[in-house]
Amino acid sequence: MSVHLVGGGALGAEHAALYAPFFVEAAARGRAAGRSRPRVAVLSVHPGGAHQAEVLVEVLRAAGEFDAQVTAAERGATVELASIADVDGLVVGGGIVEEVRAGVEPVFGEIRRQVASGVPYLGISAGAMIAAEGSLGGGSRIDGVVVSPEDPSEAGTEFAVEAGLGLIDVAVDAHVAQRGNLSRLVAAVESGLIESALGIDERTALIIGEGGLRVVGSGSVWRVLPADGGVLVSTIGA
Repeated sequence: MSVHLVGGGALGAEHAALYAPFFVEAAARGRAAGRSRPRVAVLSVHPGGAHQAEVLVEVLRAAGEFDAQVTAAERGATVELASIADVDGLVVGGGIVEEVRAGVEPVFGEIRRQVASGVPYLGISAGAMIAAEGSLGGGSRIDGVVVSPEDPSEAGTEFAVEAGLGLIDVAVDAHVAQRGNLSRLVAAVESGLIESALGIDERTALIIGEGGLRVVGSGSVWRVLPADGGVLVSTIGA
């Protein structure tokens, strides 16, 4: 099974194609368990609470039929183990990445176990960012130097890395082209803050499976690697 990472900006029914490959895998898993429709855990840790979770589920239903096992956690709340028990797929939605990571952290170990056993994972925006071993946070400065456009609400905030899910070994960023975050990834790799990175544009999905990397959608996935004397940047297109 695969890890599906979406760079955000895709919360309309017209973006169903980004999520369809995940549901193909979840449905296969469900059939193997004797279910006519897959059971999918949808974890939404977002200031919008239940409403945001409903929006997410509605978008996902445009991509495939499933029985939703929904957790809507607002700021400061955490996900419980029972919310992801006996499922055929795992979805973690977007929000403020530090809050999503903290909310899902109590079940990191169980998510890793399930994905290792073949349950597909779908991370959207912040849900994609926490999938890596190192979960990138907000912030636009490294050692006090501005490396990407600053959000006024986060002015002066250092770019930080915390422990993530560890489903993949490359750091992940989202909304890259739309928010001008590629320079942040370049600076982070060059400084040694992270070893390498994948930056996913909005309305774009990166699928990581046994067959390698596959990109679906209208944008690019930016690959940032260390190189002699600097950093190597390339794209993986759809």
